[in-house]
Amino acid sequence: MPVSSSKEWFGSAKEWLQTVGLKDAIAYLDSNPERNIPKILHWIEVFDRRKMFANQIEATKRVLTDKSSNWYQLVMSLYTDIDPGVRKKVFENFLIYGNFIGWQRQKENRKKYDCNIPWAILMDPTTACNLKCTGCWAADYGHKMSLEYDTLADIIRQGQELGVFIYIFSGGEPLIRKDDILKLCREFSDCIFLAFTNGTLIDDAFTDAMLEVKNFVPAISIEGFESATDSRRGKGTYQRVINAMQLLKSKKLLYGVSCCYTRNNTEVIGSEEFFDYIIDLGAKFAWFFTYMPVGVDATPDLIATAEQREFMYHQIRKFRSTKPIFTLDFWNDGEYVNGCIAGGRRYLHINANGDIEPCAFIHYADSNIHQKTILEALQSPLFTQYKERQPFNENHLRPCPLLDNPPALAEMVEAAGAYSTEMLSPENVRTLCGKCVNAAEEWSKVADRLWTDHIVVNK
Repeated sequence: MPVSSSKEWFGSAKEWLQTVGLKDAIAYLDSNPERNIPKILHWIEVFDRRKMFANQIEATKRVLTDKSSNWYQLVMSLYTDIDPGVRKKVFENFLIYGNFIGWQRQKENRKKYDCNIPWAILMDPTTACNLKCTGCWAADYGHKMSLEYDTLADIIRQGQELGVFIYIFSGGEPLIRKDDILKLCREFSDCIFLAFTNGTLIDDAFTDAMLEVKNFVPAISIEGFESATDSRRGKGTYQRVINAMQLLKSKKLLYGVSCCYTRNNTEVIGSEEFFDYIIDLGAKFAWFFTYMPVGVDATPDLIATAEQREFMYHQIRKFRSTKPIFTLDFWNDGEYVNGCIAGGRRYLHINANGDIEPCAFIHYADSNIHQKTILEALQSPLFTQYKERQPFNENHLRPCPLLDNPPALAEMVEAAGAYSTEMLSPENVRTLCGKCVNAAEEWSKVADRLWTDHIVVNK
């Protein structure tokens, strides 16, 4: 056997043995989670000989051994509220393939190819959508573009070779392609698939299919309560969203919410009343995004003020220690991931035209999946610019090259010779960055104060 294939065989065999052991551990945990959580954490420490997850394991041990903590309550709710088959599949795919096996492959490939390798790939099956929401850029792509099933499947196969087992769908409305998404879930049963969806196409038949495949998790967009949601998404949308959430809860399916906070709804999105409401509806996680003025018709007037962004910073951190829901704040959590995660550092975006973009909010590219592989795109000038310049600010509360450091994006796009991927109305990158200058200046004053306080507290 040649040396290279011998190494590949050994690596595969080692991954297989680790997978079997971790699957046994998950099954053991299922038998009595309350009693076996401490034992499982010890086993994970034994598996993690390279100490790749030492900090995460220690943090997990602290919160999951305190039965009064909100984190303990959240974990226990996964055993009372979620279908056992779904829970087992999600745990296996996310923990074993998405992180334990995947992370090792990603690390090896970063070193081998000297480029960023993502943890997750975000892709748009279609630009079509059944809604037209204020401030959404989807319409700027047009409504007729889509990625063929074979292309979607090939993206996943390429990603798995690099160590990527987490795939996220956006759009447009991805559930317009329900059948293809479910087919992908079946074909790639070791992956986790998540979709940012408006939720209005979730029905009995689709939730039954979710119970069958077990590895699909929706994140439903909601803008707050009825008036805020309907004002942006259209009259009657809120009730359809709530109906979908109630249906998912009744079927014991795992789901979360996706919330965009703007100048008009931040105080509602960040309120305790809203958090309690989505928890009561059965959401187990929540993504928070701040509005970005992407697209030629987008208005900077919807950008949250610096005071509102600080409000979300404090509210989400407060609720992380009190509420049984997992939260991610796409911008304000930069301190936990050392700044921007785009450009393939932790994720990239492939739009429905096949353009491989560094971020879902950065509509510029120098590669297309129909002409280049994912690896070739990661080694392209634009993604290389990201790798060389990250982080974009020493203050990781100012992570973004557009919203927080607008000249950085323009410089990278121009240096790479990248093109605008907005098919209907291409936008000059300097014009886009200009929309964010005032917001960036105002946030810098607040963020620098918060960052200084953070450094002092953690000394």
